[in-house]
Amino acid sequence: MRTRAAVLVADARPRPYADSRPLEVVELELAPPGPGELLVRIDAAGVCHSDLSVVDGNRPRPTPMVLGHEAAGEVVEAGVGVHGIGTGDRVVMVFVPRCGSCPACAAGSPALCPRAAAANTAGELLRGGRRFGPHHGGTVHHHLGVSAFAEYAVVDRGSVVLVPDDLPPASAALFGCALLTGAGAVLNTAGVRPGESVAVLGLGGVGLSAVLGAAVAGANPLVAVDPVAAKRELALELGATETVDPTDGTVEAVRDLVAGGVEYAFEAVGSARVLADAWAVTARGGTTVSMGLPHPTEELRIPAAQLVGEARTLVGSYLGGSVPERDLPRLVELWRAGRLPVERLHTASLPLEQVNTAMDRLADGAAVRQVLLPHG
Repeated sequence: MRTRAAVLVADARPRPYADSRPLEVVELELAPPGPGELLVRIDAAGVCHSDLSVVDGNRPRPTPMVLGHEAAGEVVEAGVGVHGIGTGDRVVMVFVPRCGSCPACAAGSPALCPRAAAANTAGELLRGGRRFGPHHGGTVHHHLGVSAFAEYAVVDRGSVVLVPDDLPPASAALFGCALLTGAGAVLNTAGVRPGESVAVLGLGGVGLSAVLGAAVAGANPLVAVDPVAAKRELALELGATETVDPTDGTVEAVRDLVAGGVEYAFEAVGSARVLADAWAVTARGGTTVSMGLPHPTEELRIPAAQLVGEARTLVGSYLGGSVPERDLPRLVELWRAGRLPVERLHTASLPLEQVNTAMDRLADGAAVRQVLLPHG
């Protein structure tokens, strides 16, 4: 079959992207699903900073590539050997496919699946190879096993989780990355308990999802840090008790609000500098959690003696330490109960053809989560 898709033809092009057009919306051939794979009609795809990091060159990936890793859709066809899911089922895509049989998957850490990591790095599906036809003679790669900036995509069974029909597609898409990563880091990686103090540095989709997760956990005080006033205001509406403008000095401001620092600090920017601030606002005996992905060349420098002398913890959280089949249904139930209003993160819906404009808005800090609607 043929499908329209947004193909990244070259990274690190100059801004504005609406003019330089690093992403081209074209028609591609799409092979049918192989064994263990699904053909999915993409209903909504979130525009995440991880997509922007590929476009601006901070996260090098092979090109040409169909971008998009946060999405919801409907199964159109199931390949041989697929069990527990079929035509017409609604699904949310997850950007780390799970093989289900390696030591990491067996130990309840599917985000660390080595087969998935190798496939994602190569721009392939979990079982090997690519399903999109060539573009200008070049091999078209998959993005994190999903490639959701398209009308249709072929994905591995391990890249999807079933969701109920009453979850709107534009909201459902955000569960696959923003909620699993942000709320998951709070609830799974850190295990924040009622009354414990939290600071979240960076209020994009993942950071605001961490605010939602911390509010669910009963964190208090809950400090939200971002230079964009509208995002700080939204954080207050979502459960934050205090906000800080980092242009006024993050470390001093947070420590003025919470004497001695917070018990848990979450970095959601993808910056070693911001991660250093998160470390600096963490109290003795506290935990600093890194959720963002900085450029591979960035390095973190911290006083080594603090790790032991202050009994501190520094931990990375990938996909929020989630087990998607376990955690996503729990998050959906919290949404149904009104405790995870993920729809508040939805800034705008755009047609696929405006994908470069969406990248500009994200880079400007003007949007939390834009959603592309490939079918209009």
